[in-house]
Amino acid sequence: MTHATPGTATPATEPTTRFAPAATITVVLGLVGINLANHLLGWDSLWLGPVGAVALILFARASGLTWHQLGLARRTHAAGLRWGGIVIALVTVIYLIGVLLPGTRTAFLDVRYHLPPAGILLTAFVVIPLGTVLLEEVAFRSVLWGMLSRHARMWQVLLGSSLLFGLWHVLPAAASATGNASVGAAFEALGGHAKVALIAATVLFTAAGGLIAGELRRRSGSVIASIGMHWATNGLGVLFGGLAWSLAV
Repeated sequence: MTHATPGTATPATEPTTRFAPAATITVVLGLVGINLANHLLGWDSLWLGPVGAVALILFARASGLTWHQLGLARRTHAAGLRWGGIVIALVTVIYLIGVLLPGTRTAFLDVRYHLPPAGILLTAFVVIPLGTVLLEEVAFRSVLWGMLSRHARMWQVLLGSSLLFGLWHVLPAAASATGNASVGAAFEALGGHAKVALIAATVLFTAAGGLIAGELRRRSGSVIASIGMHWATNGLGVLFGGLAWSLAV
């Protein structure tokens, strides 16, 4: 019987490590396809999100990733919930202050979320979690994270997944100017370059958010922590946006 020497891969792990870069590239190309289908072909993200998330996890498991590598191991759930809960509480306080102060309230007045109460609740607790948070967290902080970790150092995993997360938002970036008056006004002075500047700013802002979400995922070992942050920034944004509109009347 042969024994593997320390630091060398055993025959059982060789296939997964050998094809790790190819699997990572496949995931990236798959995400490009999902992004194009959602924003250019108009596919409904409410079903595309869950289907895409399941497909990514199935591919990752077939490629040899463990639940721990995916940030979904049962033993990390408690830490993920703890970190996620802390972030949700922190964002709640920040958003509440932002809405109550007249000087910052306009930042929450997004016409996309000027909805009746039922629409606000549906968007915050169904559309955003299923159509946005689930897919993006599984894609960038679970599957892509696990793929990159097999052939890159941790700082490269964090930076690479965050940069790709920023680029993921190139197509929907223009909606920020048409939906939020304060955002549009901030770039109005740039004239013909406003759209390019808005896209660049969106990519940088979301990449920075990806760094924070990635650090939460790294510290907790669980994607639940980054899910909590992602929902807090988006879902609570809708809830407090509704409050801002009611105060603006």
